[in-house]
Amino acid sequence: MPRSMRGRLNLFQATMLRWRELYPYNAVHTVCVETPLDPVRLARDIDTVLAARGLAGFSLDAARRQYDYEGSTPRTELEVIDGRADRHEALRAAIERGINIAFAPTGRIDPFRFFAIDAGTACHIGVAYDHIVAGGDSIADLLAEIAVRYAGTAIAHPPPMLYPPTFTQLFVRHAGTVLRGLAAVPDAVWSLRRSQRPYYRFGDDRRNAFAAARLDARGVASLNRAAGAWGVTRGDLMLALLMRAVARVAASGRDGRRRHQIGVAVIVNLRHDIGTTVRDSFGQFLSSFRYAHPVPPGIALEALARELHVQTARARLGKLYLVTLLALGGAGAVWRWLSPAQRVQAYAKHYAAWAGLTPLDVDAIWRDAGAREPPREYLRAVSTGPATPLILAATSAGTEIQLGLSYRTAAFNCDDVARIVAALQEGVNELEA
Repeated sequence: MPRSMRGRLNLFQATMLRWRELYPYNAVHTVCVETPLDPVRLARDIDTVLAARGLAGFSLDAARRQYDYEGSTPRTELEVIDGRADRHEALRAAIERGINIAFAPTGRIDPFRFFAIDAGTACHIGVAYDHIVAGGDSIADLLAEIAVRYAGTAIAHPPPMLYPPTFTQLFVRHAGTVLRGLAAVPDAVWSLRRSQRPYYRFGDDRRNAFAAARLDARGVASLNRAAGAWGVTRGDLMLALLMRAVARVAASGRDGRRRHQIGVAVIVNLRHDIGTTVRDSFGQFLSSFRYAHPVPPGIALEALARELHVQTARARLGKLYLVTLLALGGAGAVWRWLSPAQRVQAYAKHYAAWAGLTPLDVDAIWRDAGAREPPREYLRAVSTGPATPLILAATSAGTEIQLGLSYRTAAFNCDDVARIVAALQEGVNELEA
């Protein structure tokens, strides 16, 4: 008799399960290590870490939204890529492939695809993974342990729990907060009705493209100084930078129209609300919240950041991102009754967001794994899926922030994204002036 499944997907994972029916919904993490590539040793170290954590023999019952790790012996097939001529282009292309190749929809699945870029005296270790199995913090912790072991400084850690509870206890614990948060729904609906829906002017291509950029130490220091001086968080400032940059590309036709706001969704990590840590549990504990603003031409970054801070502070204080989970549950309840075309259009129509922002600070994760220094060039990407045509993965590592932009080629071309990147950098330059 086959082994019974031991874990259930939480609400956000169940949502991703539906998304991956329509699009590959993957994510990719990469890190540069100052050690030449030895493919045999690296594959062995990956297998050692996966085995120690029990992350092998994964199977998914999509119909029942259940999963299991059988704990079999891992056999990693490491893809080796020659990046000695142009390691950054080799890395960009590998990340782009990683977010576009779908994993099997159900059954026995290896949810991790590891690759390595040979950069001569250094290498990039990367993993593309089925986003349904883990959030970015869990993957950063996994990749940190692999990189530290490969560098020869491994530290033994107890394996994290693989079957954490779903969100039921989260809602029980915060029931009063969630009920009070429902009072914000009318304002959210009002904002949605005034938000410009992303449009897909290049057809229905479901492919993701990828571009990378970075904010150097000087730019990050300027972000920190400005955030402190303006009484906002650095996250607020990153949201303002992204919203203003996207508004320039999406500005056509907004003037004088009812739908004049630009929406951007921000991914929220729920570990603190659930009461677990990266070291305690491997998995995904996410929600999101959508922010919107008219972003009038010429608006000062300080003014936009301050106005967005009012929204983000209200969302954090009222934990309104928990209400988002209820909305996702409602969407799941009607999903089966929607046609394929309606499923593709549902999020653009009812959750109008031109972009998503997913921040991650990997320094503390790296220290906990036993690394002596912060990771170098830690770059991420997340598939866009049906909810938004562009995702900015902002990864803080050391004194820099690496920016990974994945985007639907049906909505943006490379020139559009180059303009967005230029606008982000332009905004940081304003802070340095």
